[in-house]
Amino acid sequence: MSEKKPSRAAAPPVGREIARRAKSNLAFALSTLPRQRKEDMMTFYAFCRVIDDIADEPVDTVAERQRALDGWKHGILHGFEEPDDLQAEVAELPKTYPIDPTLLAEIVNGVASDLVTTRYRTYEDLLAYCYKVACVVGLVSIEIFGYKNPACKEYAVALGYALQLTNIIRDVAEDARNGRIYLPQEDLERFGVNEVDLLEGRHTPEFEALMQFQHDRARAFFTQAASLLPKEDRRHMLAAEMMGQMYGEILEKIRQRHFHVFGPRIGLSKLRKIAILGAYTAKGLLRTS
Repeated sequence: MSEKKPSRAAAPPVGREIARRAKSNLAFALSTLPRQRKEDMMTFYAFCRVIDDIADEPVDTVAERQRALDGWKHGILHGFEEPDDLQAEVAELPKTYPIDPTLLAEIVNGVASDLVTTRYRTYEDLLAYCYKVACVVGLVSIEIFGYKNPACKEYAVALGYALQLTNIIRDVAEDARNGRIYLPQEDLERFGVNEVDLLEGRHTPEFEALMQFQHDRARAFFTQAASLLPKEDRRHMLAAEMMGQMYGEILEKIRQRHFHVFGPRIGLSKLRKIAILGAYTAKGLLRTS
């Protein structure tokens, strides 16, 4: 169970500032959280963002990026010798919540795999990657959100798969330009799509069929997550439900556009995000009344 209340009087602003600059969907979702939990989730998000940026930094060599990620991993597991402000904030999270530091290290491992692995042979291989970079993120997040029923962990894992698979569908073109193809090689072969098709942005009937297949997999995880969320923890998981709502809508928007993902990135308008925030804020008020 996870009902421990944060005890720190104030959180340093570094994580909050990084999260604010990122302008991600998460900023809207976190608005449903109590102030301190929101601050701590911003710290956690900033951690995820920073290590992801390290892996994507084009001016550094692979060895340099790996050393930087190894430094984060060592600090998480053994303590930072001279932590910067964000590292100091991250180090506080396992002291405030029942977060196993090895989960944070596993996220680093997942991000580090992008340095050496640019293709995934099977769907099972892809899911193993998604677990590290998305499902584990969910497992850490629910500890910060707080929950009563341990079944929330299964919910977090299913939702993590759904969110990451949606990201992969949305970012096919960008990832291909960066030399990474997350769509399983076995699926490309099955539907008659090759890597040149992705690099050149060829929207063929074969590509659309391939993407519909990936859509159905992601949608199945959204459905599974909804069925796994314990009733007594729906109020605690409002932020997670908001993320699921936003990414679920993005997934359907992509489908409605027949998987034309080679143009501008498909997302939700700020107005739509505000509407979703209002709806879930109202849900939270109703569940506490």
